[in-house]
Amino acid sequence: MLKSNNSKLIFHIDMNAFFCSVEELRNPSLRGKAFAVGREGTLKGVLSTASYEARKYGIHSAMPIIEAYHKLPTLIVVNGHYDEYKKYHNMFMSIIYRYTDKVEVASIDECYCDLTHWIEKKHPLVLAKEIQAQILTEVGLKCSIGIAPTLFLAKMASDMQKPLGVVVLRKRDVKEKLYPLSVKDIYGIGKKTYPILIENGIETIGDFMDKENETLVKSLVGENTYNYVTSHVLGNSSNVVDNDRYSDYQSISTSNTYDVFLESISDIINEARRMARSVYNRMVKGDYVFKTVTLTLRDHEFKTITRQKSFSEYKNELYDIYETIEDLIEEYYDSEKRYRLVGVGISNMVHTKDSFEYNLFNLDKFDDKKNLISKILKDINDSIGEDVISFYGDKKDK
Repeated sequence: MLKSNNSKLIFHIDMNAFFCSVEELRNPSLRGKAFAVGREGTLKGVLSTASYEARKYGIHSAMPIIEAYHKLPTLIVVNGHYDEYKKYHNMFMSIIYRYTDKVEVASIDECYCDLTHWIEKKHPLVLAKEIQAQILTEVGLKCSIGIAPTLFLAKMASDMQKPLGVVVLRKRDVKEKLYPLSVKDIYGIGKKTYPILIENGIETIGDFMDKENETLVKSLVGENTYNYVTSHVLGNSSNVVDNDRYSDYQSISTSNTYDVFLESISDIINEARRMARSVYNRMVKGDYVFKTVTLTLRDHEFKTITRQKSFSEYKNELYDIYETIEDLIEEYYDSEKRYRLVGVGISNMVHTKDSFEYNLFNLDKFDDKKNLISKILKDINDSIGEDVISFYGDKKDK
């Protein structure tokens, strides 16, 4: 139990195989089967996620569908239902908000919570089991919970036991619990980086943290990555859950530069999907909708391409970002190149309440027609530059 007055009680709550779990609730016949969420009835595209049964065969998110079928010809692939995922996200989040309003959404299936005010009321393990049980009973979903004094350590802890795990990771536990783990388990170390570390004898987190290996590790991952990882592993990182991290914006984007180049299309799509989830959650938090999705790629020669797709109507679903980004990557990815930067963004945004493109021919969709007509006429008058039309069609006195 975290007793220090200076310690924070941070929970990282991570839904287990979220998309697949929701699909099982929609279709119970999928339970216990090796299946994945992707594009049903086609060999094109990549998987969003895979059930635990499918993962036993080496099938994972961002894997090309055709490659997944090679690993397991009997794999079941189902279409994603992103409106359902959003609904279940709201359901499990409503339970978390019963305990605290200090919540930072990390993606559609995970969040950080500051539960420090519970320290004197209930043991963290009891509290975590209570939250787990409520989500499982009321929503039907399993989750793992990591408990730590910082966000990074809480994230590391939640990944240590799945499904339905609860792990407490204090700073004094780091050497015992984290050091024996593989370097591939370090949050933030990419799929292209950890094999290089392992090939050079840096197999565990303990090896990474060993001062005798500092020069070697820095040469492999760069000084910035080395400093970031070592400070975070030791617990010298943020303990602030910022539910107002993203306040207001006209566009949302995120990108990442990689010390080790990305070469395969599956790695690029996997990184882009992670960014899409981050962008989507920032959009939802601000109650926005969008029309344009943007992909940015920079190759090993520092040549950057930016490609966009715009919709005729406003969109608000994660699926729309996912599918668009995948299509753009598949169209513009060059297998002869290595990529050092990937970026995902959305723009042409408005608040949800302002997203309906009204006109004089769709007024029947509105309850408050009088106010809306007044707004339309105001827009017309503004465009003309004079108040020439009144509500009842009478010309106004000048």
